[in-house]
Formats: sequence, structure tokens, C-alpha cells
Amino acid sequence: MSDDLFVDSFRSGAGQPGGGPRKGSHLQIPRSPWLVLGLFLIFLVLVWPTIVGFYTELLWFRELGYVQVFTTAIESKLALGVGALLIGALFIWANLKLALKLSSGRTREARFITLNRERVEIPDIAGFIERWVLPLSLLGGLWLGATGWSSWEIFQQHRHRSMFGESDPIFGQDISFFFFTLPLYDLLAETLLQLLVITLIGVLILNLMRGATSFDRQGGIFSVGARRHLLIFGAGFAVLLAWRARLAMYHLLYSNSGPVTGAGYTDLTVRLPVLKIEVAVALGLALLALIGLFLRSSRLIIAGVFVYVLLLAGGEFIAPTLVQRFSVAPNELVKETPYIEHNIRATRQAFGLDLIEERELSGEMTLTREDIEQNKPTINNIRLWDHHPLLDTFAQIQEIRTYYEFQSVDNDRYLINGELQQTMISPREISIASLPNRNWINERLSFTHGFGLTLGPANQVTPEGLPVLFIKDLPPVTTVPELAVKSPEIYYGELSHEPVYVRTAAQEFNYPEGEQNVYTRYEGTGGVSLGSYWRRLLFATRFGDMKLLLSNDITAESRVLFHRSVRSRLRQVAPFLEFDEDPYMVISEGRLYWITDGYTVSDRYPYAQRVDGINYIRNSVKAVVDPYHGSVDLYIADPGDPIIRTWERILPGTFKPMTEMPAGLRAHLRYPVDIFNIQTRIYSTYHMDQPQIFYNKEDQWEVASLQESDGKSKTMSPYYAVMKLPGEEKEEFILMLPFTPRSKDNLASWMVARADGENYGKLRVYKFPKQRLVYGPKQVVARINQDADVSRQLSLWDQRGSKVILGTLLVIPIRESLIYVQPLYLKAESGKIPELKRVIIVAENRIAMEETLEASLARIFGAPGATPTAGAALDSSGARAPAEAASSAALTIEARAAYNRAVEAQRAGDWARYGEEIKRLGSLLEQLSRTSDQK
Repeated sequence: MSDDLFVDSFRSGAGQPGGGPRKGSHLQIPRSPWLVLGLFLIFLVLVWPTIVGFYTELLWFRELGYVQVFTTAIESKLALGVGALLIGALFIWANLKLALKLSSGRTREARFITLNRERVEIPDIAGFIERWVLPLSLLGGLWLGATGWSSWEIFQQHRHRSMFGESDPIFGQDISFFFFTLPLYDLLAETLLQLLVITLIGVLILNLMRGATSFDRQGGIFSVGARRHLLIFGAGFAVLLAWRARLAMYHLLYSNSGPVTGAGYTDLTVRLPVLKIEVAVALGLALLALIGLFLRSSRLIIAGVFVYVLLLAGGEFIAPTLVQRFSVAPNELVKETPYIEHNIRATRQAFGLDLIEERELSGEMTLTREDIEQNKPTINNIRLWDHHPLLDTFAQIQEIRTYYEFQSVDNDRYLINGELQQTMISPREISIASLPNRNWINERLSFTHGFGLTLGPANQVTPEGLPVLFIKDLPPVTTVPELAVKSPEIYYGELSHEPVYVRTAAQEFNYPEGEQNVYTRYEGTGGVSLGSYWRRLLFATRFGDMKLLLSNDITAESRVLFHRSVRSRLRQVAPFLEFDEDPYMVISEGRLYWITDGYTVSDRYPYAQRVDGINYIRNSVKAVVDPYHGSVDLYIADPGDPIIRTWERILPGTFKPMTEMPAGLRAHLRYPVDIFNIQTRIYSTYHMDQPQIFYNKEDQWEVASLQESDGKSKTMSPYYAVMKLPGEEKEEFILMLPFTPRSKDNLASWMVARADGENYGKLRVYKFPKQRLVYGPKQVVARINQDADVSRQLSLWDQRGSKVILGTLLVIPIRESLIYVQPLYLKAESGKIPELKRVIIVAENRIAMEETLEASLARIFGAPGATPTAGAALDSSGARAPAEAASSAALTIEARAAYNRAVEAQRAGDWARYGEEIKRLGSLLEQLSRTSDQK
């Protein structure tokens, strides 16, 4: 039955008393209710989730105190999106209406198109087109509006741009032009060109349908009105081409056609003049198009287009290739030297390497026991615990329950008993995946937070080979009063799941105590209130959690905590920053805090080399997140960075000066590993500041590498240390990494980033003389592996079913020399707890492997109080040479170590090694006897 017939029957039957559908017929609903139902479903599926997401995010930003970030972004997006939509729609609508008007007088006989040599009639759909002009215009405007919506940061940065105070070497523009203005011009040029093309396509289609344009083998036939309309389009198109060519001149400064990034000889002597000619020719084309409005012939325009295409082909491809091959390549260094200088200077500035201080080391100093004693704080802070073995050890001895997890171990330092002590710290967080009973109440209401942390010195070991702990257990117990923690709950962390609901009627688990559990109630300021049924409906929709609506545990005081991951939280607050992968926890005045680093990055610095897609980076922000309240504070760490100054103008009040950061937190700022990794990679090449040396790569470095147990090389990672740098008076917390010459294994230099007080952020490089061999990490590892005692011991452990784990080889500068320290861990196949069993020390041509750091040092340098000597080389048996005036204390330590090794070999049934150790013990006792006789 047709719709009309149905409507008639409905009105005549169903509407009368006693009427209705006939027996056997189906009741049908009029079309209007179906339309309402369809619109409701569209609203429910598309519109309602958008509204919910928008409003709940607004509530979150308001709770956190960063509502300006949210409203500024939304206001900018709306203004630009709506503005671009209206402009684009108006432009398309006006041109389509104009095309309709200009083609309104065409006759039907003109509505043909030739296809396969046959004239095909175009249907007369003028009425249809006229009805759809406005919707199509709005559709095109939506595309332009989406571009404006997504580009709000470009517009805002241009509007509030800050100056760099440095100019590019070619055009003399301040660097800010390339960061904040050129991106806007590129966006506008590209968008307008696309808008023009889309509109032109629409006009051509309309003209074809209306018969104002037709095509045959001889070409196109245009009506007078259509021709003039298209000529105006052509003029606009040519002007945009001229503008794009003008902008392309600036993009030459990012060219990769030469030996380095940036405009080279060919770019500036060929491509730049060609682009200038392109601008002139394109503007000439625009003028010819306007003149063509009054002429009937289009030959001049066609000739101009031919010249432009010829210029593109010859000037941008053929001529540069010929000049590069026959003029530049034979004399590349001479011709490219000025541009190599530009690249070196720009790259060093862009990555913050221009202020690096370089120091020369002689590398000729032989260390004595006196040097060790004078650098005791450095020795006392040598890190004996690697992150991965320590994380496994923490997991076994301090997770307490299966649902707790240590996500990472971080390095920091604390002032303990008046001395700077390097520490290893790991927060204890909740792992929902490990709950013994996973259900909605446990995951959302009960197990809401982690609890406490584990902290210990980086260099201390128990007699069992386990780490010494300053903070341990549940609730946290500390042996150091300065490290007492008053609020150990961790609601916001690295492992936080979401969402959770707090202040509910359900008991909130705090920590286990014996066979019982201790419960708590959240009293923090974090979270969004769930007090009303409307709020519950909103968040139930957002999280797809209908139990939120049905649960009796949700009360008027309940709050929802979400965006609980530290990095996720920061990305919401400052999406224009890149954040460090590794937030670390700090204890300050009895409270816990997360600290992480925020970076401003760009790929817009002219002439600078790109690394990982960027050629500019600054550690501009230090972010602090409270793990209990969830509050976020952003401090400007680099006020000299123009990008962060620009964002400070865009979002006034969002950032705080570093002077407002509490002193207790400032004392724990670290130079971040992420930016240091990038800087060391760049500096390994860009420490060469002479163009000829740089071009020939005569002195290129690379980050030092180590030999793995499987024979593969592994690049070393930066590591934190507390040490006294050569030439300094006291120890400080630094980040360091050694370099070797390219394709060589000897040490060339090492780079440090300082992190304490007024020295924070200063970079320094210590260089060794090229004419002297200083063993590099890979060579040291090879010497360790070749040592008979070390190799024998490792083989013995492997035979007994244990797994040997070699820790990170640490390069420790002492005065103008180096010692290498490598911890050795043993992990039984039946257990999971790595234990520190030996400490290997290498100093020049001397190797020692003892149970403790002190014993290894004593074996090489003698015990404390020993007479300083020019060295402490070992003889073939491993004992000290008789000529050495070693103290009785040192010999006693070594004798005890030899005895212990002999007993261990006896228990293992290794009688050959037992005999060697007894022989060594006898030699040491004989020396001890001679030393006593001399006294």
C-alpha cells in the first residue's frame, strides 16, 4: 500500500469511532514518528556523548583550577571554526549563485557533452541545482571550518608570538617568524588554494549542467559570462601560486639538498632566483587573466601558462641538478663552507649546545689511595644497584601483596646526616589486574590507591647481598627521620587505573596489617562531585558504567577521580607540551610529590639539523603533581624559551615562575634523560665547529657502547651520579655519558649535565688528549671478561645453575683519571631475587673483583691508611708485588678475601681454584709477615 493510500485509509478508518485497521492488516506508524525516532537515535549516539564529554571535561578542568586552558581552546576553536565555515560557505555560495546567474540564458541545445565522439545530452536539472546550492556551500564551509577548528594553536601562537632575538642568516628574519608566522602563512595559502579549487570544480560542474560550458575535440566552449568568471578564478589562482612561491623561499632554509640541513649553494644561487622569477611570472599570469576579461582571445594566457610550466620544470629540477653535479660536487667543501657554518651555529643554538663548557683532561694521572680518600663522598655514592635487578628485588621483598606493584625505580639524592646521598626510590602502586577478586566494587570503590614507597641508598648492601632500605614495609617505616612520610597514599601515579569513586559508603582499602586490613576515607581535594543524579548520569554515560546509577554506595559526598595517570593528567592540562616518559617521586616535608619534565619542541628552526623529527627542544617546564590531591603545578624552568613565553601570553596565570616552587622540591630537580639523550647524539657530531673538520668528520664521536653477553654491542644510557667533578670543590648530582671516537673503542670524552642549585642545567664536556690511550667501556668489559679470576668465577656460578647478571658499567671520574665500576648480581634459577655478589673495579691496568666495593678498592689501592704509592698493580698470582709498601690492614683484607674464596671453591668442589686461592693466601701472609717485621 502506498504512503498516500495509507494516510487516506488511516484518516478515514482509524480516525472514526469504531474504525481501525481491517482484519489481517498491519498497524503502521506515520512517517513523522519515525523521523522523530531517527533524530532521537542520532542525538543519543552522536550528540549526547559529545555533550557529556565536553561537560565532564569542563568539570574536571574546573576542579583542577585550569579552566582557562579548556575555555581558551574551545573559544579559539569555535571562533576560528565558525568564522572559517561562514567565510568558506559564503565564498562557495556566492560563486555558485553567480555561475547560475551567468548561465541562466543558455538554451537547451547547448546542453551537450561529447563522449566517445558522440554528443550526449545533459539532463536539465537546473531546479535541482538551485535547491542544493546552499547545502553544498555549507558542506564546503564545514571542511574549511574543520581546518580552522584544528589550527587554533597556530593562530594563537602567531597572535601572542615572542621574539627570539636571533635572525636567520639569509633573509634577516627573526627566528620567531619561522616558528609563529610562517606556519600561519603556509596554512592560509594551502587552505585558500584548496577552497579555490573546490569552488572552481563546483562552478565547472554547474556550467556543464547548465550548458554554459562544453567540451569537444577542439577544446572547451564557454559562454561569455562563464569565461569571465573562470578568468577571475584564474587570476586568484595565480596570485596564490605567487604567494606560495614567496613562502617557498623561506622553506629553502630547511632544505636537505646539500651536505647539511639548510639552504646550500645550489639553493641560493639557482632555486632562490627561480622562485623570485616564479613570483613575477605568476603575478603576470594574474594580470593577463584580468586583461583577458576584455579580450576575446586566450592565446596570451595560454602562452603565460606554458612559460610558467617550463619555468617549474627547468628552474626547479633541471637547472639545480646540473649545477649541483657539475659545479658544486667537484668543489663542495669550498662552495658549501658558509652554509656549513650556518648549520653548525643554528644546530648548537637550537639544541642548547652553544653554551657547553669544554675542559681538557691530561688522562696521565695515576690514582693512589690518597686520591680515593680525598674523594670519599664520590666513592660512597657509586651506584651498585641497577634499575632492573633492583626492581625485581623490590618486587620480591617489598610488594607485600600480589596486588601491589613497583612500576619503576628512580634516582634522586637526599641530604642525610649532613651528607649528599644518592638514593633509589620506587612507589608502591595498585595493580588492578592482580586483584584476587576482580569486581566492580573492588576495582572502583575499594582498591583505589597505592600506598607508600621503598627507598634506599644506591651504594649500600646487606651481608646477604640485598639492598639496604631507609624506607620499607607497610605502613612505611623509616630509619632516617628526614625521610618520614606522613601521607603515603598514592591516588595519582604511573600505574593508576580509572575511574575510581571515593567518599562512598563502601570501605576504602588502605593497607594490609597482619591478617586484617586497614581502611580509610579519602579526604583530599581531588575529584569531581557526584552529588546529584544528573552528575551520576553524565559520568555513567562517559565511562559506560551503568552500575554508577544503580549502586547504593554512591552518596551525596561521593567524588569521581579520573585522568589519574601522571602523564595523562599533564597532557590534558598542557597538550602543547611534550612530557618526559619517566615521572619520579620526591619526599618533601613528609609529603609525596611527582615531578616530571615538560618540553617545547619544534621542527621550524632554520638551518638546524633534525633528530627524531625535531630540530629545536627546550626543557621549559617542571611539572609537579600531588599523588594524594591530584593538584598540578607548572613551573617555567627556562624563561628564555620563546615558545613557553608565547604560551604564557596565551594562557596567563597557567604557569608559575620557578621562584615559587618550594625549596624542598627545587632541591630534587633532575636534568632529564630524554633531552640529554638528544643533546649527546647531536653533540657527538656538532662538537666539531670548524667547517672543514665537520665536513670530513675527522673528529666525530659516538656514544660509548658495551659488549653484551651475546656478543652484540649496546649503546650506553645516561646515568645519574653524585660526584665531585674535576676542578670543583664539592660533590653534586649530575647526569653523565661517555663518548668514544667513531668506530673506535677508546674513550674520547664524557659529558655531564649539572643539576644542583645555581649550576642547574649547565653542560660540561671533559676531553681526553687524542695522543693518549684511555680505555673505553667496551675495552674495559673485554678486559674484565678476559681476566682469569673473573672468567673462572662466572663459569663456576653458571655451572651451579645460577644466572649471572652483569650490571651497568659506570665510568667514575676521580680527579683527572677514571675508575670503572661494574656490579655483579646472582639470581638463582629457583628464586627471583637478584643478589649483589661481587663488585668489579678497573683502574688503568688493574682489575679487582671482591664481595664489596671497599674490598675491591682495597685490593687495588690498599686499605685506608695505606702509604700512597704510584700504583697498586697485581702480580701474576693476584697478590701485591713485594716492592709495594702496602699496609698490614690492606693485606689483611685481601687475605681474608682469598680465604673466603678458597672456602667457596672447596664447597663447590673446584680444587684447582682452591689451590690457587691457598697459594695466593700464602703469598699475602708472607707479605704481611714482612710488613710486621719492618715495623
